[in-house]
Amino acid sequence: MSSDFPGIPADLIGSPQQCGLVDERVDALLNRVRREVAEGLLPAAQIALARHGKVAVFESFGAASNDNLFCIFSATKAITSSAIWLLLQDGVLDVSERVGSIVPEFATNEKESVTVEQLLLHTAGFPAAPFKPLDWNDPQRRCERFSQWRLSWQPGSRFEYHPTSSMWVLAEIVERRGGLAFQQFVRERIVRPLNLPDLHVGLRDIHNDRVVDCAHVGTSLTPADYEQLGIPVPPVTEVTEEAILNFNNPAVRAVGVPGGGAFTNAATLALYYQGLLHGGLAGETIWQPQTLAAARSVRTGELCDPLFNKKVNRGLGIVVAGDESRNYRGFGKTNSAEAFGHNGAGGQLAWSDPASGISLSYLTNGHDRNEFRQGRRGVAISSLAAVCV
Repeated sequence: MSSDFPGIPADLIGSPQQCGLVDERVDALLNRVRREVAEGLLPAAQIALARHGKVAVFESFGAASNDNLFCIFSATKAITSSAIWLLLQDGVLDVSERVGSIVPEFATNEKESVTVEQLLLHTAGFPAAPFKPLDWNDPQRRCERFSQWRLSWQPGSRFEYHPTSSMWVLAEIVERRGGLAFQQFVRERIVRPLNLPDLHVGLRDIHNDRVVDCAHVGTSLTPADYEQLGIPVPPVTEVTEEAILNFNNPAVRAVGVPGGGAFTNAATLALYYQGLLHGGLAGETIWQPQTLAAARSVRTGELCDPLFNKKVNRGLGIVVAGDESRNYRGFGKTNSAEAFGHNGAGGQLAWSDPASGISLSYLTNGHDRNEFRQGRRGVAISSLAAVCV
């Protein structure tokens, strides 16, 4: 292990030159990340680039060091989804199965037709179904929640992002078909084979002092501001400031919220995406090529998001960059159409691009209330990262 890459095994570390990165382009990327921290807008940020199965760039700015961990919020969905991919690969699960055949308690209130695939695609019809993170610790309470939920619209008829609800059900499916507790399944089937000990789904107390607490920064845009910018006012969802700050609570961190509660550092997350790109790391194959091809296949057709009316381009729990509207999907304008990943609340970025072989992770604890500025930041960072070869 290197002191510049704490917690990363030596065989997963490479130099920028070994990984084919261009120094001037990497410097431009780091300067962009540094800027808003230096200006005092963001308290802390971390960034990493990986290629050829090795991490080559890992830098921290502001109130963080390379030993710190961040909550990655909805970037967690790619981890939970990749656990489902393993069940599909094992032949113990099929995406066409009805959820109620696996979790009978779920099959109430006209939810009987919901499929596993719809959970992964955010077309399941219950985007705002309530579930308190600590309820996960009580199996009976989990099932009561699933039973109480009602549909907001007919499953499969539309896309609407499910911030957490569908992922709770997927975690339950992991337990019932995988034969292990969700946290344990991720640890034994993903974290250990990849040799990424700082990928935490369910944070243990001994690591709490390494986490950079979340904070809100900046000023929210008004409806008049959105009108002047020519963009719609974002809808109110369960991702409130209070919900974000709940992840400063060690009890919530310990749950391993499957839709948004993983903790890691940028180097580890960039390497995880190298694993998704190549099927594993350091010669260890976890996901077979056919598994990855199926997961990265766009399955949402012409379905569009309700805010910008752009095609959502969803694979099995991940987003695929696709056409020239890829920046609306959280990618850079210079990413290829094949790039895939899943970003997180507050501006967390995580993707791999098969065209270049690069994977990026950008993490910050500063949740910018100005969503337009946050979005522009993400597109700029991803655009600079995508051309670092």
